[in-house]
Amino acid sequence: MANLKEVRLRITSVNSTQQITKAMKMVSAAKLRRAQNAITQLRPYANKLRDMLENLSSSSEDSDGGQYAVVRPVKNVLIIAVSSNRGLAGAFNSNIMRTVNRLLADEYKEQVKAGGVKVLAIGKKVSDFYSKNTSIYAGHHNDIYADLTFVNVSAIAEKVMKDFADAKYDRVIVVYNQFKNAAVQYVMNEQLMPIQPPAKKESKMVSDYIFEPSKSEIVLELIPKSIKTQLYKEILDSHASEHGARMTAMNKATENAGEMLKELRLTYNKARQASITNEILEIVAGAEALNG
Repeated sequence: MANLKEVRLRITSVNSTQQITKAMKMVSAAKLRRAQNAITQLRPYANKLRDMLENLSSSSEDSDGGQYAVVRPVKNVLIIAVSSNRGLAGAFNSNIMRTVNRLLADEYKEQVKAGGVKVLAIGKKVSDFYSKNTSIYAGHHNDIYADLTFVNVSAIAEKVMKDFADAKYDRVIVVYNQFKNAAVQYVMNEQLMPIQPPAKKESKMVSDYIFEPSKSEIVLELIPKSIKTQLYKEILDSHASEHGARMTAMNKATENAGEMLKELRLTYNKARQASITNEILEIVAGAEALNG
């Protein structure tokens, strides 16, 4: 039978843990509302910007994607892995690392052998994991979450865009968690550069517009903005997904702590009853011995 003191200590410990997980759940819920509002407000703009770019590109024969759409043989690849700075979010971070490892082991296996794959970390968890492998680690931007704005993300995007334009990388991939709701996040593997050509769509209505300046100039102006907006959207998606995953994980942890407390209290009561029964038996045995 378990020692009463040990069970009491475990009950106290689990109860303290439950209070912490409950508080963390409430904090994550508050942060999730702000992060969710940010990504839901940006998505329509990002989608409209992409649609405008596709419409202009598909309607213009002389417009191309410029230096950010150049397709080269894939020898050097940059993988931007977006995670969080903190843990306690279930499988949120491990899913990112699992996906990146799969890309390294399968899709870009030959490039890895040739030393042509680099991982740029956004988030301390993925940074800590890949910083041990100096052959693929390309640095981090863990401080972005301290002030997550379009301006700060644009600075990261501009550096990556310059590296791609200078042919330092032939392909740029972003691995992140796409936010659906607090309980559901999808791990996405999206190509940031080169810009993929728009899908050919049958238009029900053909419109003729007068462009000032030319279509090609407008497209080339929109492309850098589109790349920056896409990266910003992906980091916002990951930020909202982090708080959703942490809220769900802390909610589950709180429920598990409640179940454990029930079992511990039942164990404590059984041990207490057994102790009382033993004491009564000892008293009765002593009384019988005196009477004898």
